[in-house]
Amino acid sequence: MNMQQIEELKSIASQTRRDILRMINGANSGHPGGALGCTDFMVALYYKILDHNPKDFSIDGINQDLFFLSNGHLSALWYSVLARTGYFPLSELATFRHISSRLQGHPATAEHLPGVRVASGSLGQGLSVAIGAAISKKLNKDNKIVYSLHGDGELQEGQNWEAAMFASAKKIDNIIATVDHNGKQIDGPTDKILSLGNLKAKFIAFDWDVLEMNGNDIEEVINVLNIAKTHTGKGKPVVIIMKTEMGFGVDFMMGTHKWHGNAPNNEQLAKALAQLPETIGDYN
Repeated sequence: MNMQQIEELKSIASQTRRDILRMINGANSGHPGGALGCTDFMVALYYKILDHNPKDFSIDGINQDLFFLSNGHLSALWYSVLARTGYFPLSELATFRHISSRLQGHPATAEHLPGVRVASGSLGQGLSVAIGAAISKKLNKDNKIVYSLHGDGELQEGQNWEAAMFASAKKIDNIIATVDHNGKQIDGPTDKILSLGNLKAKFIAFDWDVLEMNGNDIEEVINVLNIAKTHTGKGKPVVIIMKTEMGFGVDFMMGTHKWHGNAPNNEQLAKALAQLPETIGDYN
């Protein structure tokens, strides 16, 4: 990719972060920290990596790549990216967390929101779902890839490791899982709540192919995701351990777990938006 393309993606990421903050402020509820930290990853994935068709969404996703958001509290980020890539009208972002809105605090399927294939928010289940979808693609001789995103605190749930063991044992090699390794969860640092130890060593021990990247460098994210694609089809599931900073892009939200699940008030919103250029237009 050339520098102009990278700068365009950075502009989209800035606008996406603005969406996240405005949505959560408008609802006075939500989870800005992880959403801001994972913005570069999601923008890179949906704009440059994922083989998908926003205009022809189907639950089964035959002959398309699939994405599953396991840490569903990052919903504001996902909704912004889905709207801006054409899955539903941008104006619908203004309904975030409203009663009867399709944009619930955690993604759900009852609302039939295009782009969402499974409800998420109960942490620890997304890897199992993604592996099931990957198996389905293999059975149907569909050579597309299944992607998923998980929080590091979420890996404290034991179901993840049962799924990881199953995927390697059954050679589910058409999945690329990414772990947002920001070192923070709602109650504090992950190392203080329940240490994850050496995640890379753990996944290697479970016989996964492990890559690492800086999730707040959008060019590196694209490069590593493209490398990960070349690792599929070789008998092992693939995982990317992605280092991010919770609250990335807003100085007073970075370096702390306190913005995991707090909504900015109007004064804080104004201060945050002043740090994020409006590049392609706010939603109304």
